[in-house]
Amino acid sequence: MRRRTMVAALAAAPFASLLTAAPTQAATLPEVIGLPDGFNPEGLALGRGTTFYVGSLADGAIYRGDLRTGEGGIFVPGRAGGQLVGLEVDARGRIWACGGEGGGALVYDGRTGEKLAEYAFGGGFVNDAVATPKAVYFTDSPSDQLYVVPLRAGARLPDQSAVRAITLPGGLGEADAFNNGIETTIDGRLIIVQMLAGRLFTFDPQTGTAAQVDIGDASVLNGDGLVRRGRILHVCRNSDNIIAKFQLAPDAASAVLVDEITDARLAVPATIDLFGPYVYAVNARFDVEPTPTTAYTILRLNA
Repeated sequence: MRRRTMVAALAAAPFASLLTAAPTQAATLPEVIGLPDGFNPEGLALGRGTTFYVGSLADGAIYRGDLRTGEGGIFVPGRAGGQLVGLEVDARGRIWACGGEGGGALVYDGRTGEKLAEYAFGGGFVNDAVATPKAVYFTDSPSDQLYVVPLRAGARLPDQSAVRAITLPGGLGEADAFNNGIETTIDGRLIIVQMLAGRLFTFDPQTGTAAQVDIGDASVLNGDGLVRRGRILHVCRNSDNIIAKFQLAPDAASAVLVDEITDARLAVPATIDLFGPYVYAVNARFDVEPTPTTAYTILRLNA
C-alpha cells in the first residue's frame, strides 16, 4: 500500500528548491517522524510539496504532516468502526482512502479534509489504490476482484453507479495469494504484488490480460506497498523488514533485484513513498498488539 509516481513528480520540484536554497537542508530532514500513540498506521501518501498523509487502521483517521519539520496533526477525525488502509493522492490533490474490511473507499479533499465521496465495492478487504489519469484502481486482497472508479474530465467525481469490478485472470485471480500493493507501469498497465504467494503480476485493464513478472531468484514474499519511479520499483516486504529495489525491464516482463534496503529501525513497514533521494516507510508494527499507548513512526531511508 503506497505511493506514487504522479505525487513523486509534485515532490521533486520542492525538493530541488530545498537543495538550491540550502545545500545542507536536505540532510536536516528528520530521519524519524513520530505519529500519535495508538494511531495504528497503515497507508502513506505524499501530497503537494512536503505534505504527507497517513491513515489509521484503528478508527479511519487521517494524519497530515510535513516531511521538513516532522510536525503534523489529525487532519480527518476518526470514527467508531472506521478503518483505513492504503492511501493514494491523485493529480488533483484528492486523497483516495481504502476502507479495508469496510469493503469500499472514501475520497477527501487534500487541502481541507472535506469528504468528497464514498464508494461501496462489496469487497472483503479493500487494501491499496493507484490513480491513473482515467481511473482509480483498488485491490481486494481476499478475492479475485479489482475495483475501478473512472475519472471524469474536470473536478467532478462520478457517482456510485460508475463503479465497476474486474474479475482478475489466471494466477493474479487466485484469492488466497492476497493481492496487496498496486502501482502503474511506464506504459500505463498495472503492477500488483501478491503478499502470500510472493509474486509480481502486470495487468492490462484494457485487454484483461495478466502476466507474471520474472524476478529470478529474488523474493517479494510479504510484499505490501509498492512505489515506482521510472523503471525502478520499490517493494515493501513488511514482516521481513526489507524494502526490495528492482529494475524493471522496459516491458515490465521481468525485473532484476538491485538492492535490499534494511535498517534496524524498520518495524514491519506497511507502506512506502518516495521523496527526492529518500524512501519513507510507515512502521505499522503488525507484530505487536496495538494499544492506546503503542508508539508508531515513519522512517526516512536512502532510496
